[in-house]
Amino acid sequence: MTFELQQHLAVQAGNVETVLDRLTSAAALSGETVRPPRLLAAMRHGALNGGKRLRPVLVLEAARLFGRDDAGVLQAACALELVHCYSLVHDDLPAMDDDDLRRGQPTVHKAYDEAAAILAGDALLTLAFDVLCEDIVHADPAVRLRLCRELSRAAGIGGMAGGQMLDLDSEHRARSEAEIRQLQSMKTGALLRHACRAGAILADAPETDVDRLTRFGELIGLAFQLADDLLDVEASPETMGKATGKDAEAGKATLVGLWGAGKTRQELARLLQEAETLLKPYGAKARTLTAIAEFIVSRTN
Repeated sequence: MTFELQQHLAVQAGNVETVLDRLTSAAALSGETVRPPRLLAAMRHGALNGGKRLRPVLVLEAARLFGRDDAGVLQAACALELVHCYSLVHDDLPAMDDDDLRRGQPTVHKAYDEAAAILAGDALLTLAFDVLCEDIVHADPAVRLRLCRELSRAAGIGGMAGGQMLDLDSEHRARSEAEIRQLQSMKTGALLRHACRAGAILADAPETDVDRLTRFGELIGLAFQLADDLLDVEASPETMGKATGKDAEAGKATLVGLWGAGKTRQELARLLQEAETLLKPYGAKARTLTAIAEFIVSRTN
């Protein structure tokens, strides 16, 4: 990652963190009774623990590509990040991936307990749609409704949650390449795809451009999972900030396990080339999105 991209991502991640901090503050909102301190603390532990904030940054950069860069886009980006944070809290539970560390810190169920982690995930997910419905996101309520529906489908039974179920079902059983691609496009790819698509929608981009950004999101979603699986095989726990080697230990089917590291790197290069080709019509305006795609392919943690 270049210094310029690293600095830019740090600034954007800081902006996201500031809004997440506000959204998970102690003050009850209209229609709420009280925000229980222990639940709120567990939510904040799961949402305010750093990270690159890749998904909200993709929303911000996709919207900026089409000329929109304001607090409403940041609000929508944070709604997506709340969904992602909920998924991590639940994925770390003993009944799922059973992880003790997340970004070098105790996972929510370790810092609190399983019940608090389940409720924290539930509350983060629910809060996301509250946040996305606010007027600041887009002046047209039809657009806000569209974003809510699309985020719901990206996160739900036919998206991320469904992909997690397929992933759990793949433990200690053979999966074809097509089956692995499908589950990964749902488990990991769905939210990354939505991030790029949502940014274009927020900026009122023509549908042809929404489709182009959707395809870009699909490509980097697959690339992200391939790179993640490669790191699970090759990186150290210290570098990753979490346990590694868990896919093989759990007997999970991955494309890296099917192909080996060499072919995986070839596919990563192919995905990057296609992603860059998709962005060429936008010229220099797409420089940051192109750099993010390059970072995803070559990341080391």
